[in-house]
Amino acid sequence: MLENRAELLLALEHLSMEALRLPPEDHSLISFDANDYRLLRMEELRMSALAAADKVKKTHTPFFFNPMSSRERRVIHLALRDEKELRSESVGVGATRAVVVVPADMATPPAPPPAARPFQGGGRPPGGGSRGGFDRGGGGHRGGPPGHGGGGGHRGAGGNRPPRGGRGR
Repeated sequence: MLENRAELLLALEHLSMEALRLPPEDHSLISFDANDYRLLRMEELRMSALAAADKVKKTHTPFFFNPMSSRERRVIHLALRDEKELRSESVGVGATRAVVVVPADMATPPAPPPAARPFQGGGRPPGGGSRGGFDRGGGGHRGGPPGHGGGGGHRGAGGNRPPRGGRGR
């Protein structure tokens, strides 16, 4: 349930919100967790925010986090709200929206283009970013029909990924 940055957990949460027809302003009312994933992730984000703050104070250069959900961005902002020497802001749009930490006296830089971000396009980044599967070089999406760039979604159909074991994992 927690593989791929808790993608299944987030999907169940999203489906619940849709089934309950909650408006976006009420989405924070629903939160699923497993094995303290949320608690540990929030603590990881707080520590990352403090580390980024130290780096920005020392180097006086902006620090860009990888794209993350609005909930995760909020954790970063709250962790840095009492900092006098710097500020945090959200930049970008949609799935590429991220937090940038900047010195207080510096203008907010624009979000870097998605291609300039590390870890885009495949694999799991350590602190956020793409939730996609493996980069199969076809440029298509996973699970599409055969011949349309995703390998057809069938295991062992020529992708880089070794076959998974049976049930009971």
